[in-house]
Amino acid sequence: MTLRFCSIASGSSGNCIYVGNEKSGLLVDAGISCKSILENLKNIGICNSSIKGVLVTHEHSDHMKSIGAMSRKLNIPIYANCKTWEALDGNIGKVKAENIKVFETTKEFSIDDIIISPFSISHDAVDPVGYTFSFGSRKLGLATDLGYFSQTVKDALKGSTFVMLEANHDIEMLKMGSYPYFLKRRILGDHGHLSNEASGYAACELADLGVEQIMLGHLSRENNFPQLAYETVKGIMEQKGIIVQKDVTLDIAPRCTISKVFSF
Repeated sequence: MTLRFCSIASGSSGNCIYVGNEKSGLLVDAGISCKSILENLKNIGICNSSIKGVLVTHEHSDHMKSIGAMSRKLNIPIYANCKTWEALDGNIGKVKAENIKVFETTKEFSIDDIIISPFSISHDAVDPVGYTFSFGSRKLGLATDLGYFSQTVKDALKGSTFVMLEANHDIEMLKMGSYPYFLKRRILGDHGHLSNEASGYAACELADLGVEQIMLGHLSRENNFPQLAYETVKGIMEQKGIIVQKDVTLDIAPRCTISKVFSF
């Protein structure tokens, strides 16, 4: 069996990721409408009955808006750490007690035959996490909403074949844009979001770890362009002697539509 990965939506207006194999599927976050998620799963040939749960990275609305609705619609569990569950309380509607699943950050667990390893990330949420997914010899990583690319994140992603990495904003676009000063400071801070430039250097470190495919995600609609993110990261990697599309494959996750489906 193969492990598949698809970005259903990725950006400040909503996030949802699919990871699964021929037997089981998982969603990471549900920050867009339940209807859109289900339609896009159908578009990539995923049966609703194969979805075994929703994993939550953190409590911000662009990641959790529809997790309660998805749980009720498909009768599936929601997985989050204790502090995130506390932050979600009262914001997702009624969820069956048996569908409330609490994990401990840094401790791996499994859903069917997929091993999930949550790891801490730096972001302005109560206890935000990224995830890696392992199935057989294959390992995939998800690391968005990063204030910075920490050693913890780097260690967690080691051994991955594929990583979805944040490239949220162009620094000059953000500084010159219309956002209020406090929001600019938040985004640029160590608990904000990873810039294109920082993503480029992080991508170099991932390549040095043996990562073969990187998909840039969580691009800002107001402070970034897909081609700008791609060219910035590519330029930094090639300055370091890494040939993009030869040594490492580089892709961009669309903000509001599904990405291609990656199979490993």
